[in-house]
Amino acid sequence: MRKLLVLCGTILCLSITAAAQDAPAAFDASSPASEPAAPVSFHVSDRQPWQLGFGYQYQHLKILGQTFYDNGFNTDFTGYLNDWFGLEATAVVGFGSIDNPVGVAGPINAKSTFIGGGPHLAWHREGRFEPWGHVLVGWDHFRFTETNNIIGLGSNSAVGFRAGGGVDFKLFPRTFLRVQGDALGSRFGATREFNYSIGTGIVFNF
Repeated sequence: MRKLLVLCGTILCLSITAAAQDAPAAFDASSPASEPAAPVSFHVSDRQPWQLGFGYQYQHLKILGQTFYDNGFNTDFTGYLNDWFGLEATAVVGFGSIDNPVGVAGPINAKSTFIGGGPHLAWHREGRFEPWGHVLVGWDHFRFTETNNIIGLGSNSAVGFRAGGGVDFKLFPRTFLRVQGDALGSRFGATREFNYSIGTGIVFNF
C-alpha cells in the first residue's frame, strides 16, 4: 500500500512538472501566437498575376466643338502586385463620323486613339463576379478628315484621362467576360472636354 501511494505521488509530481514546463511556452513572447500580425504583402497568392483583355468600345465624344460617337476596340494588360492591386496599360482605338459638322459642309470622318496607364484595383474573391476600377492617364489623339482647315480640325493631340470600372464575369477558370464604363477627359488648348464610353470584351488570366 505504501509503495502504491509513493508511485501515485511520483506520477502526480511528474504530471505537475510537465504541465509547468508546457505552460510558459503558451505565453512565450517568441511563440507565433504572440507575434504581431504580418504586414500586407505585395505578393500574388490567390490569383494569376497577369491579365490580358480585348473588347469592343463605344465612345460618346464632344471634341473641339464637334459632337459625335465612334465604335472601336480596346486592349489592356494588367500586372498584379498582390491579389487586389495592379498596374494597367491600355490602348483604345475608335472610328466614327460627324454627319453635320459645325462650320463645314458635308460629313467628316474621325479616328480616336488613347494610350495610357495607371492603377487597377480589383475585388478578388471566390465566386463568378469580380468588380474592379481603374484611373488611367495618357495620350489622347483625334484625327479628322477635314482638308480645308476651316474650323481647325485635323490632327489634334492632348493629355487625356479615363476613370471608371466594371465587372468581370467568370466563364471558365481563367477566362472572364468583361463589362465596363468610363468617364473620359481631355484638354485641347483652354477647353476641357468630358465624355463617356462603355465597352465589353474577354479577359484572360495567366
